[in-house]
Amino acid sequence: MIIVMKEGASKSEIERVMQLLQSKGLGAHLSEGAEMTVIGVIGQKEKVRELGVEGLPGVEKVVSVSYPFKLASRPFHPDNTTIEILGHVVGGDEPTIIAGPCSVESKEGLIEIAQEIKASGAHMLRGGAFKPRSSPYSFQGLGEEGLKYLAAAREATGLAVVSEVMEPGLVDLVADYVDVLQIGARNMQNYALLKAVGKTDRPVLLKRGFSNTIEEWLMSAEYILSEGNPNVILCERGIRTFETYTRNTLDLNAIPVVQHLSHLPVLVDPSHGIGHSRYVTAMARAGVAAGAAGVIVEVHKKPEEAWSDGNQTITLEEFDRLAKQVRDTHRLVREYQLEASRS
Repeated sequence: MIIVMKEGASKSEIERVMQLLQSKGLGAHLSEGAEMTVIGVIGQKEKVRELGVEGLPGVEKVVSVSYPFKLASRPFHPDNTTIEILGHVVGGDEPTIIAGPCSVESKEGLIEIAQEIKASGAHMLRGGAFKPRSSPYSFQGLGEEGLKYLAAAREATGLAVVSEVMEPGLVDLVADYVDVLQIGARNMQNYALLKAVGKTDRPVLLKRGFSNTIEEWLMSAEYILSEGNPNVILCERGIRTFETYTRNTLDLNAIPVVQHLSHLPVLVDPSHGIGHSRYVTAMARAGVAAGAAGVIVEVHKKPEEAWSDGNQTITLEEFDRLAKQVRDTHRLVREYQLEASRS
């Protein structure tokens, strides 16, 4: 349930409601927006009704939320969530652009890529130090050494770094080196891992599982939010369909749907979404046109020599063009939205 406070409700009135809920063993999550302050209540509806919260000073109304995901829902947090990471705001006025190799390979090579993508306008560097692979014989990543290379690239360029964490026991280690913890598609419903990253102060990039529904995706976000970490970034990376000409099907339907259901920012990953480098730029544009807050793409100096996912990796030159087109598309979408809001 959600308790909507009156406009101008005082801090003491809000605290009184919070304390009453907590004293009865109910979870209380405060969300203060530009126009509305709401308190999300986690627990039995009967307990909330018995408290007579509606009669407390400062309370406007009590609303029942029908979605199974409460904290991730739009009613709980009517304003869009924005997340600041090393000076860049995800979900802000400019599109978030994250790029880098699928796997971290060498310190020098990673720093060179980081310098090039920063010059093209990237805000963050991605790179896998721990790699979940379908085959046990495939390259599994450099581990902590790869994390050290990512930290060195951040030191050299000032770019925030994003890397995947694969198990609860590695969360603290990865968090020591990176700015954003990534939960990959295969781990979207690894609930122990979701709870572990929810206890950190690092933003979490949560990729949608390739066979999961939107509701399941948002319920995974709910696990993270319920542990106290409000900084969740959703990422649509394609779902598995019967199509064989592409690696996955990038579900652009999900972007406006999620934006209606949730306040969390959504990025698109066209590299995994389509699986072929020649189509990545087109799908990056399409994702932003559909309303995505930005993109995450795989980039390498020589994709044909990449240690993993070379087929879906674009060159530095292609990335430079992609970044410009993403910014141009985002600007046009913002202009249209502004014009529509005035009419």
